[in-house]
Amino acid sequence: MSKEQIRKQMKDLIDEIQYHNDLYYNKDKPKISDYDYDMLLKKLTELEQSHPDLKFPNSPASRVGGEASSSFEKVEHKVQMGSLQDAFDFDELFLFDKRVREKIADVSYVVEPKVDGLSVSLEYENGKFVRGSTRGDGFVGEDVTENIRMISTIPSKLNSSIPYIEVRAEVFLPISQFIKLVSRQENLEEIPFKNPRNAAAGTLRQKKASVVASRGLSAVCFNIQQIEGISLNTHSESIELLRKLGFNVIQESRVFENIDQCIDEINQISKSRSSYPFDIDGAVIKVNSLSNREILGSNAKNPRWAIAFKYPPEEKETTLKEIQINIGRTGALTPVAIFDPIELSGTTVSRASLHNQDFINEKDIRLFDTILVRKAGEIIPEIVGSKKHNKESKIFKIPNNCPVCGSVVVRNEGEAAIRCENPSCPATRRRNLIHFASRDAMDIAGLGEANINALLNANLICNIADLYTLKKDDILNLDRFAEKSANNLISAIEKSKSNPLWRLIFGLGIRGVGQSIAKLICNNYSDIFQLMDATKEELSTIEGIGHILSSNIENYFSLDETKEIVHKLSSLGLNMKSPVNENKKDSLLNLTFVITGKLKNKKRDEMKQLIENYGGKVSSSVSSKTNYLIVGEDAGSKLDKAISLGIEVIDEKKALDMIADFK
Repeated sequence: MSKEQIRKQMKDLIDEIQYHNDLYYNKDKPKISDYDYDMLLKKLTELEQSHPDLKFPNSPASRVGGEASSSFEKVEHKVQMGSLQDAFDFDELFLFDKRVREKIADVSYVVEPKVDGLSVSLEYENGKFVRGSTRGDGFVGEDVTENIRMISTIPSKLNSSIPYIEVRAEVFLPISQFIKLVSRQENLEEIPFKNPRNAAAGTLRQKKASVVASRGLSAVCFNIQQIEGISLNTHSESIELLRKLGFNVIQESRVFENIDQCIDEINQISKSRSSYPFDIDGAVIKVNSLSNREILGSNAKNPRWAIAFKYPPEEKETTLKEIQINIGRTGALTPVAIFDPIELSGTTVSRASLHNQDFINEKDIRLFDTILVRKAGEIIPEIVGSKKHNKESKIFKIPNNCPVCGSVVVRNEGEAAIRCENPSCPATRRRNLIHFASRDAMDIAGLGEANINALLNANLICNIADLYTLKKDDILNLDRFAEKSANNLISAIEKSKSNPLWRLIFGLGIRGVGQSIAKLICNNYSDIFQLMDATKEELSTIEGIGHILSSNIENYFSLDETKEIVHKLSSLGLNMKSPVNENKKDSLLNLTFVITGKLKNKKRDEMKQLIENYGGKVSSSVSSKTNYLIVGEDAGSKLDKAISLGIEVIDEKKALDMIADFK
C-alpha cells in the first residue's frame, strides 16, 4: 500500500475507535464486544509501529479512551490513572518479560485476575474517605463521591489513621446482581445492560445515590497510587496493607519468579473464570518491586511494568432451529432464537434474545442459518450473527398479527419495538399479573409465575383486581395448593393492600415507569385519582419526567379499562394515597443543597427525601450553583470548597428549621 492508503486506513480506524470509545466509556452503551474493540486497537497499534512517521498525534492507541462527563464535577488526578497494555497471545508476554529484564536483571511478578469493571480512585485523609472519582481520560475524571459512599465494600473509615492514601479500585456489579438487574430491565421492557461492566459504569454515573445503593455494586482494590506516613517495597506488601486497613482486595494475588510460572497461573485463572463472583476478561502481570516500577516508568498511556493478558471470547457455531415470539407486559413482541444446544462457559445454552426486527435485519439472521453464539460478559448468551446461510435458510419477519390474540401489531414512530396494543390480549394480561405480583412491585409472596399460570388456567383471575377477590376455597381446588400454602397466599394478597402507593403505580405496568419514576410521581401527587386527572403538560413539568413518559402516563390513565381497574382496586381496600406528600410545601423551591459528613438525627437519604419533598434539590458535589452546604460530623473536602466559594454552611438543625411546618 502507498503511504496515502496507509494514512487513510489509520484515519478510518481512529474514527471507528473514537466512535466506540464514546459509546463504551461515556455512554455505557457499547455496540461491539470488548474483543472486537481490542482487535481494532491492536490493528491500529501495529500500523503505527510499522509506520511511526504516519502516526496521528492524538491517536487513541496512545491514550485512555474516556473523558470526564459534564454531569459531575471534574477531578484532576495527581497520579495518572493509566490503562494496561494488552496481550492476546503468550509470545507477547515473553516479549514483555524480555523488555523488563533488559533493564532489571532480578525480577519477580505478581499475577491477578483482571476484574472487568469501572476503575476509580479512592482518597482518604486521616483514615476517613473524602473523595471518589472515575478514571476519565487518566488525567481528569468525575467526582462520584456520594455514589461511592453507597458501595458497602468501600470503607468510609480505615482501621488506621494514615495521613493520606489514594487507592485504585475496580467497581463492579456482582454476577448475581447483574442477572437480577437484566431480568428486571427485561420485565420493564427496557434495553438491558450488555454486560456487568457497563451496568457498573451506568450505575455509578447515576445522579440519584439511592439508585446506586439499590443495585448492590461492589469493589476490589488493587493498587496504592499515593501514600503518606508508610514506606512500602513491593506490590504484595501493599495488597497486605490494604487488607489490614479494611479494603476488599484481590484474593488471588500471587508472586512468581519467572514468566513461565505466570503463564501457568493465567491458564489456571482461565479454567476457574466461572467460579468468580465478578466478571473477568483476563489476567494481569505486574512487576512486584515498587522501586523496579520506578525504573521501568510509563509511556503516555500504559505503565511499562504491567501487562494484561486478555482471554478470547468463547464462541461456538450452532443451527438456528426456530424463532419464537415472546409478548411483554406492554405488548412488545420480542423474537427469541431457539438453536441446537451448545456448551458455553460451563453451561448448556439453547436460546437467546434477538431483541427486535432491526437487530435481525442488521445481522441478516435467517431461520435455519448456521449462527455464532457467545456469552456476553461470560454470562448471558447472545447471537453474534449469522455464520452462513444454508440451502433451507429463510428470511424471518415478525408477524403482522399478534400470535396470541390475532390483533394487528403496530410499530410506533421512533420505537424499535413492534407491539400488540390490544389491552385484552391474554399474553399481555399474564405478563402484567406476573409484574404486578413481583417483589419489586406489590411483593406478593407465593404468587410467582407458576402460580399465576395455574390461577389463569383455572379461570380464577383475569386481571390484577381479581387477585383481591380470591377465596381460599377457590385456591384449594388447584393441584399446587394445600391448606397452609393457600392461607399464606391469601394473607400475602391481603397484606399487599397496605403497600405504599408507589408500589401500586409501578405494579400497574405503565410503559417507562420504573420504581424511581413511581416514587417521583408520589412526591408530586397525594393520591392516584389526582394522578389520573393529570395532563401530560402538567406531568412534564416534573423534573425527571419528559414528554414521552408524560404522554405514556396520560394515555394509560385515559383508558376506560384502567379507570375501571383503579376504582375496583380502591373499592377492594388498596392504599391509594401518598401520605408523605399531604403536607408538601414549596419552602425550599429553587434551592440546591449538598450534604457532607454524618448527620446526627437523619440518614443522608432521609434528609435528601425531606428536601425534595419541600421543593428543594440535592446535588452530590459543591459548585457555584449550590445554595447551602449541610454539614455533619467528619465533614470532608466539600466544606473547604464551600467556604472558598462563599456558600452558606448550615448544620442539620438549621436545615430542618428551614422546612416550613416541619414536624
